[in-house]
Amino acid sequence: MVGLRGKEESFMKKFRAGIVGCGNIFPMHAVSINKLDNAEVVAVCDIKEDRAKAKAQEYNCKYYLDYKEMIDKENLDVVHICLPHYLHPPVAIYAANKKVNVLTEKPMSIELKDAEAMIKAADDNGVTLGVIFQNRYNNGSQLIKKTLESGELGKILAGKLSVTWDRSDEYYSQSDWKGTWDKEGGGVIIDQAIHTMDLMRWLVGSEIDYVDANIGNRGHAIIQVEDTAEGVIKYKNGVLVGFYAINYYSYDAPVELELHCEKGIAKMVADRASIKFYDGREFIADVNPNETFDYGDGAKGYWGVNHIKQIKNYYESLEKGVQPDITGKEAIKTQKMICAIYESGKTKKKVKF
Repeated sequence: MVGLRGKEESFMKKFRAGIVGCGNIFPMHAVSINKLDNAEVVAVCDIKEDRAKAKAQEYNCKYYLDYKEMIDKENLDVVHICLPHYLHPPVAIYAANKKVNVLTEKPMSIELKDAEAMIKAADDNGVTLGVIFQNRYNNGSQLIKKTLESGELGKILAGKLSVTWDRSDEYYSQSDWKGTWDKEGGGVIIDQAIHTMDLMRWLVGSEIDYVDANIGNRGHAIIQVEDTAEGVIKYKNGVLVGFYAINYYSYDAPVELELHCEKGIAKMVADRASIKFYDGREFIADVNPNETFDYGDGAKGYWGVNHIKQIKNYYESLEKGVQPDITGKEAIKTQKMICAIYESGKTKKKVKF
């Protein structure tokens, strides 16, 4: 019986995964997939042949220069999209129309209508669309979410967040798409602060009432997009959240997020969460030193650990025939918020939902 069971396990279905885009975010997906028992990387794609070929050799798989050819030939179960923002919708829609599941990096798109089209294509073809917002899987994020849901903190009264990072003109000069409205879709909000904005929206747990924002470029000489944004997001449960984001600081300072509640204050600084109750109790959650991510070049670090958690959830959901934690329909709520910040910042008007 033991031998038979082993034989059955050896024939366990592995989802065939293809990755489009072999740039900086590629290892977060490739390494994560290869750590799973139920998935494997069978093909990679990039318009730069040297990059595609190198990753194919590293992962012992085929490579392509055209994502359509890869999808058409490889009988894939899942396509991972690790591309510039403006390319997320066409690749996702093409894959969905070929009955292939999709897991894309944030943001879903630049324009809201394109995110809606991605969801429609997935629904029409019966495939699963997932979107990466890995910071929801931080130990600290999970602690605050569960404590809020338990009712121990009482009602949320207000919130605030700040992101002050460094993205220099030199950083932008090395890219042919970052810093542009048509290809990146924005600057500090859509590329850096989006994770913290998503985290706050998820923690507040309410639909948005309105967005009122200012955006501008104050510290860069060569980009079209905003490097500064501030404003408020009013939620329908009455919570008013203030936000401040810049990417012309001198280093990537720890992100800060705070929720003032009836029975205490929940705060995150980087990945460390602390909940201080007014009765004197305190809960703390931080990075687990035993959780590390292997980047494949001998270097290990914490960044990437939560990609593994989300990607594992995605494949487990496919296996069980249920929806993953972060679907397109969940992620589009953050997309709508981001688009509203830009609309408000450009028109100088409050955007009602």
